[in-house]
Amino acid sequence: EKAQSKVEARNFEIRKQLLKFDDVMNDQRTVVFEQRKEIMRATDVQDTVSEMRREAVAQIVERAVPAGSFSDQWDAEQLKADATRVLAVDVPAEEWFAEDGVAETEIEERLGDMADRYMAEKAVRIGPDMMRMAEKSLLLQVLDQQWKEHLLSLDQLRQGISLRAYAQKDPLNEYKREAFTMFESLLAGLRETVTMVLSHVEIRQPEAPAEAEAAAPAAPPRPMPQRKVS
Repeated sequence: EKAQSKVEARNFEIRKQLLKFDDVMNDQRTVVFEQRKEIMRATDVQDTVSEMRREAVAQIVERAVPAGSFSDQWDAEQLKADATRVLAVDVPAEEWFAEDGVAETEIEERLGDMADRYMAEKAVRIGPDMMRMAEKSLLLQVLDQQWKEHLLSLDQLRQGISLRAYAQKDPLNEYKREAFTMFESLLAGLRETVTMVLSHVEIRQPEAPAEAEAAAPAAPPRPMPQRKVS
């Protein structure tokens, strides 16, 4: 009876510990699912996408212009490459960095304005209604895909986190800390990926049947069958 009570107590502690690990994942799941419900209920997610684009711009500038650095330490090639990759815009980074007294906030504002103008022109080109539909559809697709990858990463982290106990560290606290860092990376990656996909996507309006028929080349005349004369 004493052995059985000890085993049951140990199993109870293990289950209680597992529930604490599950609580970390459930908290993140609640945040993501609430955001997803808001996107599903919304008829227009333009404001959400615009906010994501501005935050992606801030991330791009932060990589090229590290906090507390001098202008000669700024990376113009990094800014140009990230702006082309994420925002699909060509940035004169060398000219901006060469200006006297230019600040990080001014560069971020210029880059954000360029990205906003580019997306506004794209919306006019493909049609506002089509653009709004593409924004909502792509936002949901990217969110679902990155959330699946995040769950897989959390599961891999959880499988090996118990080894931290050998270093005199609490595995649960280590899991909470790293899971929070991974969740922040998920949100940053979501903003950048959504911005990149929408910047590079091209949507073509379907042609009307009459226009498609008129544009199609005329079929060549079929040759008349030759009648054999005996």
